[in-house]
Amino acid sequence: MRPASPGVSARDASDHAGGAVPPPTLGEELGKIHRHIDVNRHENIYVVGDVHGCIDELHDLLAELELEEDDLVLFVGDLVRKGPDSRGVLEVVRSSGNMLSVRGNNEQKFLDGEEPADQLGDAVGYLESMPAAVTFGDAMVVHAGIDPRRALSEQTLRDLLETRAVPPENGYDGPFWFESYTGPLRVFFGHTVLSEPFATDWAVGLDTGCVHGGELTAYDCAAEEFVRVPARETYRHRDPADIVDYRADQ
Repeated sequence: MRPASPGVSARDASDHAGGAVPPPTLGEELGKIHRHIDVNRHENIYVVGDVHGCIDELHDLLAELELEEDDLVLFVGDLVRKGPDSRGVLEVVRSSGNMLSVRGNNEQKFLDGEEPADQLGDAVGYLESMPAAVTFGDAMVVHAGIDPRRALSEQTLRDLLETRAVPPENGYDGPFWFESYTGPLRVFFGHTVLSEPFATDWAVGLDTGCVHGGELTAYDCAAEEFVRVPARETYRHRDPADIVDYRADQ
């Protein structure tokens, strides 16, 4: 389990998710697949980590959240693959009026033809509608991260779907993008499997390896706290060396 250097404590929630903040300026590629959410239309916003077809754990987490009609649940992508019921997870999310997911690299595999679309039935059309980024207040939800060496307007779809280390070829050896990123938006992300979720001023990591026997994690933006449910089983083994131990409070 690779340790990472600690970050800083999270700022007050009003700094990140409150008020009428205009959408950020993104490049032409991402501007076409970006959604901006008006926070004033929702009582609370939750952001959920990588589900990877873990339908039972998704139901467990949603039960813990006790959603109201005017709440919003955002997902960091990778709803599909590896776990037992990708189609069922997609059906839960796409049939709900208060759930929205960004696109992950595993959704992109279906869109690029790397995975057979017939595995998902008519849910493939939903993948095509997924934005690459969702912004609300001065926060952004993406699947993997952003490259801290470039401005938001210079990020590409591949950056948002695959960024982990800087430089990218370092993979799980790091250093990780969130160790040097300093805004301007607070980024909620998955993709990098963590031993524990973390929240710093500028990044909130949510992939706690549910499909690998870890947990499914959500961040409650109003309460500034994590809500977590354990995996019911290990659906796919993962090498402990590829699980990042990042402690924001050390």
